[in-house]
Amino acid sequence: MSEQKGLFGVSGSGDTSGFSGLVRQPAHPDEIISSPAPYGEYFDEVVDVLRERLGGESLRAVVVEHGELTVHIAPDRTAEFCKVLRDDENLKFEFCNSLSGVDYPDQQHHLHVAYHLTSMTYRRRIRVETSVGADNPVVASVTGVYPTADWQERETYDMFGVIFDGHPALTRILMPDDWEGYPQRKDYPLGGIDVEYKDAHIAPPDQRRSYK
Repeated sequence: MSEQKGLFGVSGSGDTSGFSGLVRQPAHPDEIISSPAPYGEYFDEVVDVLRERLGGESLRAVVVEHGELTVHIAPDRTAEFCKVLRDDENLKFEFCNSLSGVDYPDQQHHLHVAYHLTSMTYRRRIRVETSVGADNPVVASVTGVYPTADWQERETYDMFGVIFDGHPALTRILMPDDWEGYPQRKDYPLGGIDVEYKDAHIAPPDQRRSYK
């Protein structure tokens, strides 16, 4: 993909909205570029501890952007990483703020899971991220480390189809148990889905009555 400028790639339109100054960089499918060290702030200390405790090869990438630290790891090591992040005296990331999924359809491993952690002790934040493909969407559950991740893992499973290995009760939480598909994947239809409820039938949007 060539570099695109402006909103939706538009250029030369005399745009005065400010969007014409935006530059979208070409995508790098399955390639995450690490930021150069030193990273600044407390980021170097955190990364050094992780590399010492878990091995340098365990960090797939370290990215610092917009003043935030993100470490990319393998999907089968999420629980191990989170345990070190929580228990190490130099880290103490005791709280899992949120766990969410995202789908980058241009990548082979397009289903990402992001964990936002906070250290109450040191007033620090970190994002842990991992990725899997739809053919084997298995990520180690972190519910044994952060119990608050229980329902968040269920929601990510329900919406994206990510299977959290070791979760105590991985069932749908928003959609009916017999629902087919995962509504927040990018290949899921945006409209025209036939919806049925008990004793009622709601037609897809393109078949409903038009009010004028």
